[in-house]
Order: sequence, then C-alpha cells, then structure tokens
Amino acid sequence: MQGNSNIPPPSKLLLALEGCRALMEYGATLAALPILHSAPRGDGHSVLIFPGLTASDASTLTLRGFLRAQGYEAHEWGLGLNLGPREGVLDACLDRVKRLRRQSGRKVSLIGWSLGGIYAREMAKLAPEDVRCVITLGTPFTGSPRATNAWGIYELASGERVDSMDNSRFASPPPVPTTSIFSRTDGVVAWQCSLERETSKAENIEVDASHVGLGAHPTVIYAIADRLAQPDGAWKKFDRTSGLRSLFYKDSHRDREHHGVGTAALVIA
Repeated sequence: MQGNSNIPPPSKLLLALEGCRALMEYGATLAALPILHSAPRGDGHSVLIFPGLTASDASTLTLRGFLRAQGYEAHEWGLGLNLGPREGVLDACLDRVKRLRRQSGRKVSLIGWSLGGIYAREMAKLAPEDVRCVITLGTPFTGSPRATNAWGIYELASGERVDSMDNSRFASPPPVPTTSIFSRTDGVVAWQCSLERETSKAENIEVDASHVGLGAHPTVIYAIADRLAQPDGAWKKFDRTSGLRSLFYKDSHRDREHHGVGTAALVIA
C-alpha cells in the first residue's frame, strides 16, 4: 500500500483522554449556545451529515439541532451504524444527496465526521453539480491506514484488511469548496492525515478538540456555521483573525513540513 508509514497514531494518553474530553466539550457547547446562536444564519438550504465509524445518527443529533435552529434543513444519513463503505452504502448516500437536491431545488452541503468525511468527499466528486460545499471533521483522507487508533475497529466492522487497501483516490479534494477541520490533539486520527492541500477552494481549520467530541465542540460548531453561511458561488476562506477568533483558532499553516504525508487515503475512522 502506498503512503507514508512513518507517521505514528496519536499517543495512548490522548486516546485514553478522549471520553473525558468529549464530555467536557459537550458541556462547553451547552454553555456557549447563546453565543453560538449569534453565528451567521443559514439560508434554508439542505445539509446532510455523515457519522463516523461505528457511529449512528444519534452522534450528530447536537449538530443537526443547532443547524436547524440556525435556519438550515439538517438531515441525518439514515443508514444506521456506519460500518464502512460496504456494498451499496455509497450508492445509497449518492441517492440521498440527489433526492435532497431534487426536493429543494438547491445544492446540498455535506458534513462528514471522521470516516463520514470520506463519504462526503466522494459524493461531491461523483455529483459536484448537486453539492454546495464539503466540511470534514477529523477525517483521515491521506496517509497510512495505521496512522490512527481505529484501524483494528475498522477491520472488525467492515471485514476489510487495511493493509490490502489502496485508496489513493480519496486524497484528492472534491471540485467544490472544501473545509477540513482537524485537531493536533486528536486521540484517534493522526492530525497530519487530515491536512488538505490548500487551493482557492480548499482550506484547513485547526481547533483544539478531541476526536470523539469534534461534532459537539463549540469552536467546531461555530466554524461550521460560518462555512455554511458562505453564499453559493461566492465562497471565501475562513477568517481566523477577526475579533476574538485568533484566541480559539490556531494557525494551521505552521509546521508545514508535516504536510507531506503520502498519497494513500485512509477510510478507517
């Protein structure tokens, strides 16, 4: 399999802290809701959210509830537990994207958490005419499959051996505005595997969050609201320096030598 095998997975300490950190992050979001609701409002377009590995739509309930309150039509993926891209799963995802586009007559924004981000990126590549933008949360779309602490779970859930996978096609960004939100303190996915090669339509936003708590972290939720509110066809990169944002959003461009992490994509978290 291609890719840089020298990137280690996150430390066992970070992994052990995932649950505790996620609970604190959820509590912080509840406390920050009055501030979060001051984020840019939505224009009513549909947003489809894909959960992570072995997760269900229950994991995205907080995010969907917030987005609905902000004026979006937020939708679950509706396929039960995410056990990997088994036969028929990607086809069902594509059908759902196209159905939402037909029903609303407007392009659909896609959000994917971890493995769900691979689905979101692939849907945007297959149907760019139906997708407004893509936002991924801790998604390992480049690097070695073993640069995560979830590869064993992926093998058990999907029945696929990670060492036999050659998924280099996942590393290329979709042809629509794409945002990768990642954390260097992610306890599941090596953060280098979530770094997008930035272009006029592709960006990275760094936050300080656990992997399990990414979808319910106040800085992540605010960034998502800001990205979704960009006018269709007039997308601009996230401004992390305005006002107090520089206190919460780090410069993802530092240490760029870590960007070269290989071309083989991950689909295991």
